[in-house]
Amino acid sequence: MPKSRIRKKADFTPPPAAKQSTTIRLSNRSWVAPVMLALFLVGLAWIVVFYVTEGSLPIDAFGNWNIVVGFGFIAAGFGVSTQWK
Repeated sequence: MPKSRIRKKADFTPPPAAKQSTTIRLSNRSWVAPVMLALFLVGLAWIVVFYVTEGSLPIDAFGNWNIVVGFGFIAAGFGVSTQWK
């Protein structure tokens, strides 16, 4: 039985790339750390004030939802922290 021919593929050679200067845009993110810390502190203060005043402050109508609001501020702080480089 005759052997089948083996096809040899040419080795891949990437096309020569032109020298391009890539510009790296570094955006000024100096606002991230202060906003993040402010949100953390506001959330913590909201929860502490709620517990110290036995639920009468910061907003009496929210009741125990004041804890959720405080943790919402803290979660927003973590959300802002993803922008930190």
